[in-house]
Amino acid sequence: MIGSPAKRVSVQARTLADQYFYIILSRHRHYSSKYIVPDDIRPTKRREFHDYFVTHLPSSSLHPDPRGPLTPFHKLPRSASVPHTGEISHSPTTFQPLVDRDTTVVRIPLRSAKHHFGAHSSRGTRPYNEDAYQAGVIDLPAFAKRPPASLTIRRTGANPAPRESRGADTASGDPQVFYFGVFDGHGGTECSTFLKDWLHEYIQDTAAAFELQSSLRQDRSGHFPLGADPSSGALPIVQGGNSKRIEELEKILVQNWKTLVGGYFKRFVPAHFSHSGKDLTVNGDSGKGVTIEEILEYAFLRTDLEFVSAQAAKRDDEFMKVGQPMHQDDILYGPNRSRSLNIGGVNRFKGGSTASVALISTPTPMPFWHPNAPSSLLVSHVGDTRILLCSTETGQAIPVTSNHHPSSPIEASRLRRYAATFVTDSFGEERMSGLANTRSFGDVQSKRIGVSAEPEIHRIEMGPAEYSFLVLMSDGISGTLLDQEVVDIVKEARTPDQGARDVVSFATEVTREGDNATCLVVRLGGWERRLEGGLGSLGTKESREWRRQEATDPRRSRR
Repeated sequence: MIGSPAKRVSVQARTLADQYFYIILSRHRHYSSKYIVPDDIRPTKRREFHDYFVTHLPSSSLHPDPRGPLTPFHKLPRSASVPHTGEISHSPTTFQPLVDRDTTVVRIPLRSAKHHFGAHSSRGTRPYNEDAYQAGVIDLPAFAKRPPASLTIRRTGANPAPRESRGADTASGDPQVFYFGVFDGHGGTECSTFLKDWLHEYIQDTAAAFELQSSLRQDRSGHFPLGADPSSGALPIVQGGNSKRIEELEKILVQNWKTLVGGYFKRFVPAHFSHSGKDLTVNGDSGKGVTIEEILEYAFLRTDLEFVSAQAAKRDDEFMKVGQPMHQDDILYGPNRSRSLNIGGVNRFKGGSTASVALISTPTPMPFWHPNAPSSLLVSHVGDTRILLCSTETGQAIPVTSNHHPSSPIEASRLRRYAATFVTDSFGEERMSGLANTRSFGDVQSKRIGVSAEPEIHRIEMGPAEYSFLVLMSDGISGTLLDQEVVDIVKEARTPDQGARDVVSFATEVTREGDNATCLVVRLGGWERRLEGGLGSLGTKESREWRRQEATDPRRSRR
């Protein structure tokens, strides 16, 4: 029997990420018939987020080259050890050269690099932990300022820097951009888990859709981005991008917020959006620039829109509606929508989450924790999670974020025209619509009065060894310990991993609320000199000892 020739069959494979993005595009078309998201918003090549970093392996940890001499050098014959006289073209002791050990590149999981990064979390006395965190390398073009001439000019006769102090470039040729985030959920873990798994993906996709260009490379006309010169004090850095697509996508996003939520968002104008009338120029060419701050603001608002849209499409649990008026919990003042996006569980999730994200970009392949490496720190923050820097010179804690509470004058002036009543609870804290935070992801029932995910964004240019370490923490720590206490505890630790554990342990020991506590410690260039500035760790040592004794006092429970 003669078989027929095999026919080639082409199979198209779809990943979970592809299906997820297809549902997102369908949802945009469902909610807005006038504004449609272009089909080419997603890049053809999928960007990837890695929980490891790539670096050159130190020479001391490499094995000898197996292609080298089989016998040890001390067993060479006596005649082979005479000095080279130059009479022959090669030395008598010439062997096959060893492989260049400096070219060995390895992947190191960031969470296993205890001397560079540490993270620890505790649920306290709560029945479960609603905090989450993320750390890794994000696929973004560099946004750092160009390196100064002293780091780029190779002087004659100077020894090159050891390869152990250099990281590896990404596929695009830029140095790696590191991503750290802490998320504090309330009402459940659905929102904080969603941000942990997807927020970095939205940032990557936004940068690709905006066609963000690197700040370290020249454009087609041979110019560098505006503000990228190290001698320039202009911030933010205006990088290249597709201005028409950026304007279109930003208008679609703002219109979707107005259509879906209304209320506060009817007159909503994002601070960093270029379509709102702000003129961004690149080398005198108006309207063709984009900043990394604009990327982050769009990604935060887009992520929040997807989460809120998914909850609006779900129905409440029928058992929870017993004894309640009809349509009491219909959010966004509209009927329940029939279509549902599988975000935040099966039932409608009414809670939310705060978030603090830190991005670090370097102008050279030298990693940001090297003492001679300058870097750019970009912080995007929503809610009351907190980020601190420790100054190497003074040893002082430098807060990079501020709490978005109703007691804040900036937040109060922003929201009083929408939320006429701010109430004070029994603990003396002001609340709005039952929430302690005026900015957060989720919280669908409070969106109309202005509880949005508009990020507070700060950019800090860090000089070599200017700061010792970076701390990201949830309000279970920042609400219990002072900023300087947190910094001093980390100073006494041998590694960032031990510092994160010590901070969480001390906070859970002295707290009275028992809230979830999460701490991330990131090593910076001045880590080895962290105890030299100011009073070292002695400034709060006595107060910390007193607080520990007070917490362990058996008579404390009687007070």
